[in-house]
Order: sequence, then C-alpha cells, then structure tokens
Amino acid sequence: MKIKDLLQKIDYISFNGNEEISCSGITNNSKEIKENYIFVALKGEKFDGHDFIDEAISLGANTVVSERKPKLSKNVNWIRVKDARDTLWKISTLLYDNPGSRIKIVGVTGTNGKTTTTHLIEHIFKNAGFQTGLLGTIYSRWGEKLIPASMTTPESPQINSMLKEMADEGITICVMEVSSHSLCMKRVDGLNFKSAVFTNLTHDHLDFHKNMKSYFEAKKRLFYLLDKKEGYGVINIDDLWGRKLLKEIQAPFLSYGFVKEAHIFPLSYNLSSEGIEAEISTPSGIIELSSPLLGKPNLYNILASIGVAITFNLGRDEIKRAIKEFKGVKGRFELVENSLGFKVMVDYAHSDDSLKNLLETVSELKPKRIIVVFGAGGDRDKKKRPKMGEVAGRLADKLIITSDNPRSEDPISIIKEIEVGVKKSGNKNYDVIPDRRKAIYKAISIAEEGDFVILAGKGHEEYQIIGNQKIPFSDREVAKSALEERNARA
Repeated sequence: MKIKDLLQKIDYISFNGNEEISCSGITNNSKEIKENYIFVALKGEKFDGHDFIDEAISLGANTVVSERKPKLSKNVNWIRVKDARDTLWKISTLLYDNPGSRIKIVGVTGTNGKTTTTHLIEHIFKNAGFQTGLLGTIYSRWGEKLIPASMTTPESPQINSMLKEMADEGITICVMEVSSHSLCMKRVDGLNFKSAVFTNLTHDHLDFHKNMKSYFEAKKRLFYLLDKKEGYGVINIDDLWGRKLLKEIQAPFLSYGFVKEAHIFPLSYNLSSEGIEAEISTPSGIIELSSPLLGKPNLYNILASIGVAITFNLGRDEIKRAIKEFKGVKGRFELVENSLGFKVMVDYAHSDDSLKNLLETVSELKPKRIIVVFGAGGDRDKKKRPKMGEVAGRLADKLIITSDNPRSEDPISIIKEIEVGVKKSGNKNYDVIPDRRKAIYKAISIAEEGDFVILAGKGHEEYQIIGNQKIPFSDREVAKSALEERNARA
C-alpha cells in the first residue's frame, strides 16, 4: 500500500517525504523491521521508541511515525501524529485489509480464568464443525500453525497480521484472551467483537493500573468494542465488578453465575476428584453435563463458555458433548501423573485471589494435607505479596516459599514480603527455599499418601526470568524428575 493511500485514512499533523513510496508492513518493535516497513515510535514505561529509530531505518524501515520530530536521513518519510498508539492500530488495520471484519471474534477478559475459558470456547466451536483460531497467553494457533506467545495479547500489527492469515486460510471464528494492558494500549482497537466475556476482577496488575477503578475501566473498554449489530456480552454476576459492568454498558448480554437471577446457572452440581457433574439452567433449556475439569473455578469457566455458545446459537447437545471431551489446558489445574499415592498439580495461580481459588478447590477434594510451593514475580505489583502469603498460610498445611520470576529484584526481598502475610496467618509450618528446583524436590520428598502437592505461579511457563535472562525451567518437568527420583528410591 502506498503512503498516500494511508494518509487519506488516518489523522496526522504533518508529512515529510515521498508519498508514492509503498510500505509492506508496520511495527513498533525495531527488531521486527523488514524492508519497506513503517516504524511507529512509542514511548513506553521502560523504553522510548524514539531511541530505536536509527536501528529501524538500518533494518529497512522507509517511514517513521512519531509524536515528536526525530533526526532522519532525507530518504526516509516522517509522519507526525498526535497519538502514535492510536495511529499504530489504524494503520495496522488498513495494511492487513481489516481482517477483523472477515472473522467473528470472541474476546475473554478478567483477572482469572481467561486461558481455560478461551480454550474451552475454541473446543466447543471446533466440535461444532467451525474452523477456529486462538490467540492467548500460551500460544496463538490455527490450522497446523502454533506460535508461542510472548504476551497475553500481542500488539495490533501482530493481531491484524495473524487475523489476516486466519481469514485467508478459511478460519471463521477466533477466540482471544484480552488483557487489561492491551485494552489500555489500544492493541485491540479496530476489532469488532461478536462476543465479550467478563470472568471476574480481583487484585492484580495494580503496579500498572494503580487502583481497582482504573483496572475495571480498562476491562470495561472491551464491551465498547462489541459489534453494534450482533455483539453480546457474557458476564459473571457473582462478581461485584461484573454487576457494576452490567449497569454501565449498553450492549445486550447474558449473565452467568451461581445465583438464580443469572441467565445461566447450575441447578445442581457435584465437584469431585474425578471432575464436575452439573445440571445447568440456560435460556436454551437445561444442559446436564459432565466434565473432567476440577473445581468450582472451572465450573465458572464452563458457564461462561456455555454463554458464548448460546450467543452463536449452538445446540445443547453440541455444547454438552464438547464440554465432556475437553481435557483442560497445560499449566491450569494440571495434574502430573505419578503412582506414589499423592497428587501433584501445576497451576498458574500468581495472585492472592487465584491462589485462594486454587487452594479452596483442592480443599474440597478432601486431601490429607495440602503442600504448596509458591513465590511472587519481581517487578510486579508488590501489594499482593503479603496477601498471597496470608492466603497460603490460612489454606495450606505446609508451605514452601520460593522464587518465581524475580526479574530485576532480589528473590530474598520478595520472599520476605510474602513471609509478612504468612506470619499474619499464624501458620508456622513453612520453609524458605529460594532455589525453585530444590523447593519442588523438597515438596515431593515429604509428600505422603493422600497429600496434594501444588506448584503455583508459573503454570505453562517453560522458563524462569532472573535478571534479564530467561533460563529454561518447567515446574512440570522438574516435578516429573523429582517423582522419578523418589520412585527409584521406593
């Protein structure tokens, strides 16, 4: 597409250069630049895109978009704009032929449950015969393609590029996790969502959002991106913020929860170590279902998924069959197989609320003891650390406090902040083992028949971030090694 064609469709302050030049792509990451790309200089929390303009040009950028004047050679275009981030998504949409108009998009937002809910929705659509795609925390996938994710919701150029590939390959429905960061940063602006799910809102990411009100306002933006003609909200009304959301949006919606005033709620249910059995009341009639997923949080995920399926007019039998066949998601309530008489679970719980849900769910399964290995990420919301310690101390029998992804922080300092909450809970049965591998080995070495060992915080992640390095590390693989070692000694 030629620059002059883009200029006709975006707001800009001034243009310098040759408008007959063609561009083949757009990015705000200088490392992704290819020949004849547009580079958009964004000022972030840690880095300023203006500092990478020279690098972008050396790699082939022929046009720079920025809010302030850069130093450029004569053969490079410059588009000055008022809002570079706004321009990023607008040009991305134009360059990739507005792919969001060719695919029905389902967005799932909330603090907890996004990954399992998106995977379950994707599975229901696949089971019903649709060609589907998924964009999320673990990976993006469609057809035979699987792309590991670096963030929950990519930047708008990546989203539009992938949606275009999906549409070109015949994908008709894309299910995506939509983070609060992405909503604040306009990464999903320009997309028309057919359905938007709100799972819940609990204390997290307040290092970025500063307070719960701002966090909520970010999540709420998704519901203003619903398609004006056929968009539907699917909202958890057991959550106080979900109830607030209902009062503030104009879009039609289906509510879900455990209260009878919800459109979708369980008439009865049974939670066991074998899974979930439930009778669900819906606007389409009663659905009697069984699922191998564990616990009440997963029943919430199921209710949300049913809501989306109903907005697409899927039948009850299609929904029921798909839910029964869905085995879960890597790193979410994931059991590590072993024959030693106790259970080992890997989960992504990394906030006080998600840890509370996890431990309460396991408590309902009546284990002999709950042994939990957990830490907290560095360079992230510090206020949740003592809260996580207090929750773990209150709900677990044995704690092993360890390192998560310390990033640039001192792991011991993070652990001490967690300990404040543990001491508040009154639980004195805890160890501090900063080395996460040793902590996992310790937990598995002391587990007895009937116990439940929980490895919380990292879930699907295959690395540990220490300083600026990503070091290969998987809770699941370390647990397998520890189990094999103990089994060999048995």
